[in-house]
Amino acid sequence: MDRSKDWMDEAEGDLEHAKSDLKQGFNNWACFSAQQSSEKAIKAVFQKMHAEAWGHSVADLLTELSKKCQIPNELHEKALELDKAYIPTRYPNAHPSGSPRSRYTKDEARRLISNAEEVLRFCKGLLSKV
Repeated sequence: MDRSKDWMDEAEGDLEHAKSDLKQGFNNWACFSAQQSSEKAIKAVFQKMHAEAWGHSVADLLTELSKKCQIPNELHEKALELDKAYIPTRYPNAHPSGSPRSRYTKDEARRLISNAEEVLRFCKGLLSKV
């Protein structure tokens, strides 16, 4: 069963969530939601290809996807940055001191949201071709 539309719907929702969190000053959650958006967008492509995608690393998912289609190098670099927001944005023990909400800036959140937007655009382009 093809659930690619469901995965992309969630990816779009996570991106909206990231933007909302940014406006409210929850920069750590904006970064995490940007990562989640990207992960789900790539998994939508795998779904459309009737392939399995495991894990949460955006970069690893793109590496696996590169076996089926060409991935721009700059997108992979953005994915590496998004991956850094998966765990430490949520857990205080991921940092030597302070809570995650004190460790992420508005500029960082904006950049990760922009990275996620690029991943979504790329994945939507692939979905239109598959």
